[in-house]
Amino acid sequence: MKTLKTLACTLTLTTAFGLASFSASAALQAGAKAPDFKLQGALAGKPMTFSLQQALQKGPVVLYFFPAAFSAGCTIEAHAFAEATDDFTKMGATVIGVTAGNTDQVSDFSKLECRDKFAVAADPGAKVAAEYQTTIQFKGKTLSDRTSYVIAPDGNILLSYTDRNPETHIDKALAAVKQYDAAHPHTH
Repeated sequence: MKTLKTLACTLTLTTAFGLASFSASAALQAGAKAPDFKLQGALAGKPMTFSLQQALQKGPVVLYFFPAAFSAGCTIEAHAFAEATDDFTKMGATVIGVTAGNTDQVSDFSKLECRDKFAVAADPGAKVAAEYQTTIQFKGKTLSDRTSYVIAPDGNILLSYTDRNPETHIDKALAAVKQYDAAHPHTH
């Protein structure tokens, strides 16, 4: 059943975004320094400012970029991150979703699809996504590609993972945070 669901999501993304019209950039790799940023967003539907620097003071950050709020694959990914947020929190990690698509809808998306569990930030014009080298071109617009990063408190990228399949990101991010947590058990 999960395979059918994954296939349906991939087909939905292909249909929704017309895979042939994509052009993507290569994401920053593990070991690189994560660019600092501040973005406006929402948590549980309430406006907030997300600062990477401030979040890293608390522990690792799971930063995931997604193309557009309320698109099929992005909704599935948000649900999965919402289900895993408590596991990330237990290991001292903060989850933040960032999108350049449908930026006017991040407040509703944070409440409905992120289920009030983690913040979502708007990246108008994909400026932060460009710094992370994770952009796609779609119908003349620059959007954020589906890329997940795990960033250590020192700002170094521990995981860089790009895949159109929304379901694979959570497992990869959880594994990277668990590995970090095992090596730094007294940091939270």
